[in-house]
Amino acid sequence: MVELTGKGFPSVPYLLNVFYLLLIIFALPWLVWQAIFKGKYRQGYAAKLFGLVPARISNKPCLWLHAVSVGEVNLLAPLIRQIKEKMANHECVISTTTATGMELAKKKFPDLMVFYCPLDFTWAVSTAVCRIRPDVLVLAELELWPNLIQAAKKSGAGVAIINGRLSEKSFRGYQWIWPLVAKLLRQIDLIAVQNETYAKRFQMLGAQPQTVQVTGSMKYDGAQTDRNNPATQRLAALAGFTQDDVVFLAGSTQEPEEEIVLEIFRRLSTEFPRLRLVLVPRHPHRFDAVARLLDQSGFAWQRRTALVENPTPVGATVELSPQQKELSPQQRAEARVGVQLPPEQKTQQKINPRILLVDVVGELGAWWGTAQIAFVGGSFGRRGGQNMIEPAAYGAAVSFGPNTWNFSDIVSTMLSHDAAVEVADARELENFIRRCLKDSNYATVLGSKAQSLVVQQIGATARTLELLAGMIK
Repeated sequence: MVELTGKGFPSVPYLLNVFYLLLIIFALPWLVWQAIFKGKYRQGYAAKLFGLVPARISNKPCLWLHAVSVGEVNLLAPLIRQIKEKMANHECVISTTTATGMELAKKKFPDLMVFYCPLDFTWAVSTAVCRIRPDVLVLAELELWPNLIQAAKKSGAGVAIINGRLSEKSFRGYQWIWPLVAKLLRQIDLIAVQNETYAKRFQMLGAQPQTVQVTGSMKYDGAQTDRNNPATQRLAALAGFTQDDVVFLAGSTQEPEEEIVLEIFRRLSTEFPRLRLVLVPRHPHRFDAVARLLDQSGFAWQRRTALVENPTPVGATVELSPQQKELSPQQRAEARVGVQLPPEQKTQQKINPRILLVDVVGELGAWWGTAQIAFVGGSFGRRGGQNMIEPAAYGAAVSFGPNTWNFSDIVSTMLSHDAAVEVADARELENFIRRCLKDSNYATVLGSKAQSLVVQQIGATARTLELLAGMIK
């Protein structure tokens, strides 16, 4: 790590400790509020503050893969699968930062060690590195934590960034602290980036040219292209979708995107009676807020957590999930697809509501496969967009708003191939959906172009794995 020379000057790692502590103190009221009212930041304090992660027992060569949250966890899935197939004598451990990332990682990789990544305090990262003993620390996309990188290097481990990206905004920000960033980047052994633009930016910030490799985007490799995969088929059956239904899915949505989509559905639902709406909010803490919005809408709707795998005959005893126990008897009855309601309540709308709220984490990838029309959320606000590759891979007619700077390279590629549509506002989104509903050929051609584009981009994971394998002695 960078050291400030001169008598009486503390080293940068310890200055960073002070900076991090001040930052936590300053943010403490907000953190407490988030923990109390949104259920966030309640777990993993021993690992985060003191580096007390599980101690690795095996002496196999180890790759420590760090994924910040849900998106990065999904990104790692194809890489881990290939490591198991081609490097069977190697061990993978996974760290994550967020609770949703931890939940998904445990679900996706039940056979692997999963833990919270320590905060970038010198004592925490040093302890964690000693307990994990990695041969390579692998950071997904862009996680430049100076003390963690230094601790890994001091232990003799290699450090790699995979699927690296560096947006114009981040690049400009790092230029303000160029000397520190340059020193840090020169400690990294491999920077595998998504495209040439990112490669040039890393080099301009001081990365050694021989360490920067263009591998393409791994996000394309993790995409499922077969709508008939078991997970999608199971969910479609669970929701009661039929071949006559046209499913419009709004995924990874932020406030106020659910309200916008719901209002569009209100205007189109009478004209297109086979239209079904699926809402998948980006953050779990907003599930209940979206549910209240749906309650106020006047539409019949249901929660994903209230769906029953197997239809239950009238009079049968039902084992309820914790989520179902919180519902009233009427809500339970309306939410169970296939349950026979009393005659006075037995309407198609109540048995099979046209709106579904997916209030679980980790299923969005499979739900995209049920949709003919897709809107990728986080793109009407300040989020900077979400991953639009998954719906494209299934051949859905994909749309997103104008604010997609986090995925600018993917957006540029899709738009240049006429594989998606950017909508400026709610009116344009409604026009797009209406056109897809009225002209099925338009939607089909748009979806086919999107799917073909994704298939052409596949291969980054294999290239990345080859580079990582070369780092393990």
